[in-house]
Amino acid sequence: MGRELNAALMLAQRDVTKLLRDRARLVAELVFPVIFIGILGGSLQANLGAAAGYDFVAFTFTGVLAMTLFQTTAQGIISLIEDRENDFAQEIFVSPISRYTIVGGKILGETLVATPVAVGIVAFAVVLGVPLTVERIAAIAVAGLVAAFFGGSFGLLVLSNLPNRRAAQNIFPFVMLPQYFLAGIFNPIAILPWYLDIASHISPMRYAVDLMRGLFYRGSAEYDKVVLQPPTTVFAIIAAAFVGFMVVGTALFVRKDRER
Repeated sequence: MGRELNAALMLAQRDVTKLLRDRARLVAELVFPVIFIGILGGSLQANLGAAAGYDFVAFTFTGVLAMTLFQTTAQGIISLIEDRENDFAQEIFVSPISRYTIVGGKILGETLVATPVAVGIVAFAVVLGVPLTVERIAAIAVAGLVAAFFGGSFGLLVLSNLPNRRAAQNIFPFVMLPQYFLAGIFNPIAILPWYLDIASHISPMRYAVDLMRGLFYRGSAEYDKVVLQPPTTVFAIIAAAFVGFMVVGTALFVRKDRER
């Protein structure tokens, strides 16, 4: 058990070290969420806030925070493909540790990489006047951790069977972009056409966003207007999907690595 834990922490530390050497990535990952919350959230609030009956800045903040943690961790798994191209993965996978430990260490590392971005988003939300109590900060911290690990498992599933980093960078935006709207990051999705409703329900990001909002708005008057399903139900769905993504994604990645 100790060897497995040390291996996971070593892989996680490697990703954090890479982030510290690439501060441009950290800045870039913080700029877009700030733009989304400040400009899009502010414009929606000015035009639709009164009619909707809730604050669109807080609504957008919770959606963007969950999306950022989910997507940053998912995209970070691209480094597994880069490691495979550099034969670093082969050196890891021949070591006497569990494949799930290796993948879990990568996801943990990318979660730690996403943490400074999340802190920056929360600080910006405070500047904009989003009501953040100690209880709410604790709630979004829990939801953010779940969203990050869930995003990592989804990224593993998507990227594990892609041939190279270039293919991953070309395909990944097409996987993520539709989920921005199907997950309700910026827009309410309680009522959708039947075909979009089906697509929304199979969108993993939807559940990360809904869990974030369910915990953030818990006990508030806006809860029923912005939360789609109870947090316990959403967490159960995420847990089941996480296990499936991890099992299938790890198997696909190992098989692809052995075929090289």
